[in-house]
Amino acid sequence: MTKCSVVIPYYQREAGILRRALATVFAQSHTCFDIIIVDDESPSPLEPELAGLSAEERRRIRVVTQKNAGPGAARNAGLDAVPADSDYVAFLDSDDAWTPDHLKIAVENLSRFEADCYFASICGGEAFHYHFGVSALADVTEITRLSDDPPVVEIPDIASVMLRNWSFMHLSAMVIGAPLFRSTRFEAALRLAAEDVLFFYECVRTARRTILSDAIGATRGEGVNIFHGVDSASPLFLRQQFNTWVALDRLETRFSHDAQDRASIASYKQTARQQALWGQARLLRERKTPQFRQLAGWAWRDPRILTSAMRLAAGKFLPKAGQR
Repeated sequence: MTKCSVVIPYYQREAGILRRALATVFAQSHTCFDIIIVDDESPSPLEPELAGLSAEERRRIRVVTQKNAGPGAARNAGLDAVPADSDYVAFLDSDDAWTPDHLKIAVENLSRFEADCYFASICGGEAFHYHFGVSALADVTEITRLSDDPPVVEIPDIASVMLRNWSFMHLSAMVIGAPLFRSTRFEAALRLAAEDVLFFYECVRTARRTILSDAIGATRGEGVNIFHGVDSASPLFLRQQFNTWVALDRLETRFSHDAQDRASIASYKQTARQQALWGQARLLRERKTPQFRQLAGWAWRDPRILTSAMRLAAGKFLPKAGQR
């Protein structure tokens, strides 16, 4: 039977969250799997989350511990621990949950269509309103239907579609084959943002084939969320936006792109600059000192942020037409 390794990075502050995620793994209709949990120095201890599991369930779990290094590094540690006899790797965030047939649909169709990369649809609460299902992609691009039951599709230009909007992708709904999990890794330094986007893009660009299912494979939880836990008033916000810019810059330089894709990347990079500058403007309004040192480091890498800053200042302080 085809074996799948489940990689779960663990960093939570509330007890019981991982226990719920694990229950949905053990409820899978595809039963040939092992679980690799990477304890990223979680504030909420791991062992109580495993209490109550049967001896057979515990035998399926390997625990890897590390000093806190962020989600990308934790997933890399999990990928490095995947046993040699595994055919696929599935990711699950510790606060998310799977539907019972997620692995079954993924494994069967990856094998059937000789694909290396699979995404299911994902749903979530109000906090994750921006996610949309695979079926919605038919409104924005050409889709090739591969199967009706379950609904599995292929997008000929998936890399370009992703660059326009990657909100149909999520790690907890992603399963990859050996050509990817043996060689592709996350950018661990991007702890606050976009390490998943860079990983998605590298996978879809290097996979033999990427397939997607409109079936719901996962449900978003609301545990510790590093990206959404940082607002513009946080001192981490500037670094988060810089991480996003860095990920996009690496994506831009690592691969060749046509004009449309370059425009998509440029737009997202500009959004990161603007978000960062609006955050600094908020600090000024609150009579706090802007993060000049970090801004200077960004400007050294990306002089265009200076142009964006001047435009922002001009928009705020120069009189508009009709107001003179």
